[in-house]
Amino acid sequence: MTQTALAGATADASTAPTVDSSPPRPARARPAAKPHGQWKVDGTAPLNPVEVWKQDDDGLSVRHRIETIYAHEGFDSITDDDLHGRFRWWGLYTQRKQGIDGGKTASLEPHELEDKYLMLRVRIDGGKLTTEQLRTIGQISRDFARGTADLTNRQNIQLHWVEVESVPEIWRRLEAVGLSTTEACGDVPRVILGSPVAGIAKAEIVDPTEFIQELSRRFIGNPEFSNLPRKYKTSITGHPNQDTVHEINDVSFVGVLHPELGPGYDLWVGGGLSTAPRLAERVGVFVPPEDGPAVWEAVTSIFRDYGYRRMRNKARLKFLIADWGVEKFRQILEDEYLGRKLPNGIVPPQAKGLGDHVGIHAQKDGKFFIGTAPFVGRLSGDKLVELADLLEAHGSHRLRTTVHQKILALDIAKEDVDSVIAGLDAIGLNARPSVFRRNTMACTGIEFCKLAIVNTKDTAEYVIGELEQRMTDLVDAGALGDPITLNINGCPNSCARIQTADIGLKGIIVPTDDGGTTGGFQVHLGGGLASHNREEAGLGRTVRGLKVAVDDLADYVERLLRSYAANRLAEETFAEFAHRADEELLK
Repeated sequence: MTQTALAGATADASTAPTVDSSPPRPARARPAAKPHGQWKVDGTAPLNPVEVWKQDDDGLSVRHRIETIYAHEGFDSITDDDLHGRFRWWGLYTQRKQGIDGGKTASLEPHELEDKYLMLRVRIDGGKLTTEQLRTIGQISRDFARGTADLTNRQNIQLHWVEVESVPEIWRRLEAVGLSTTEACGDVPRVILGSPVAGIAKAEIVDPTEFIQELSRRFIGNPEFSNLPRKYKTSITGHPNQDTVHEINDVSFVGVLHPELGPGYDLWVGGGLSTAPRLAERVGVFVPPEDGPAVWEAVTSIFRDYGYRRMRNKARLKFLIADWGVEKFRQILEDEYLGRKLPNGIVPPQAKGLGDHVGIHAQKDGKFFIGTAPFVGRLSGDKLVELADLLEAHGSHRLRTTVHQKILALDIAKEDVDSVIAGLDAIGLNARPSVFRRNTMACTGIEFCKLAIVNTKDTAEYVIGELEQRMTDLVDAGALGDPITLNINGCPNSCARIQTADIGLKGIIVPTDDGGTTGGFQVHLGGGLASHNREEAGLGRTVRGLKVAVDDLADYVERLLRSYAANRLAEETFAEFAHRADEELLK
């Protein structure tokens, strides 16, 4: 190098970037992604303790031990895996010990919260009951459950205070009239939601009765589907009011009238609420009625084989759909499981009316059905027996439960309608309820649930009574517009569907002015499912810092509804107002 070039290089060295001549470092290896526990991808080796005991001994097997051991030796003889696991496969949970404050729910161990009594869930697929079956449940309630009977928003009836010694006799009585508790809980296909007016409604697009019956007959209690990744919820309706909350189930079939193929179903997958709410999506296929069971079996098999099993809080079908998307799901469904293509579907038209079927309605055969509203599903053994007696005295032997905690009395002759309504009123089943009683829902709450923080049933009944007295001016003036739903839940798990209510209340502990705490609610506003006044489902919003103590709830709801009445735009629904309004108008 010349002297000049060397001088130039030296001069440039002060401004040029330093070059590292050392060997490059190898790229840091990314940690391998953990397996999801998908059987078809990762193999069937269990990846958490629950999956271990599920493989060790199927949940359905515990019935034999209940009948031959636990019913004879008592509660203390029950093993932990059975009591807190397999019992659920037969509709049995331990219930909350009485007198434990909601503030201790999160701090106590599960065994400290539970009592030596069981909640027993009677499975009622499609909500279909005979008066004989209803009377049997009522008599079981009186004999073994201290008269308790709660109607759930999944069409079941739950009993409390059940002792394990009584369970075999309860099963014997239920099965003698065609009922069961089989897979009413657990990582299995839960109760099949069905339109409560299947086969009787004038406006029905397609009758799902045979579809539901075939699923129940072929697949409930079937070991092929008794070990799913988590709970699995089904909804089937052929009614234009879309009366089975299809957007929040794992798999749903919604009745449609295809312009070329006739009546059938639109398929939806991946819905669910709880602490990670997600609305179901259309798969985009049309399902002819005769193909319904095969498609349900294929969807359920996908969940069994590809569902996530490593983490329990990610094991619902909605998480798989979120990762895959519905296009991939359809491809797997058709190519791997059905072995054929399904026709392209059509979007269900907007719902025609309310899906609770409350009131008096003509059946397609000329008789009438009467939809009634108990207080937030709270019944009793005596009321169930009285209802069976009332219907039979008027020539009816059928009734239905709904997904809105309502009961429908079927097959009422026109001349008997008024007499039946009077009899229903006498036992607390109102066919012409106030807007508040009709549209309020509540979960079990702290009275029996180990997860709950607040009392829900009694709170709901009190609030309904207060609103009925305080708000007659707005109701009579029609200032509230369409019915406004009020859903009250005792904990964050959303059994009462708080994210899809106009006013959804999640039980929490709230601070008091004196530095203490009390039970209260976080408020969700403006949620809802597709209905006659809402084209699409949507989740509610939360308002920053808005927490309401239980004792202040009636005052808050009244204040909120009066704010809506005073500030709504023309024809604006409460949900639209709740999402539009400034936060100050919602507090």
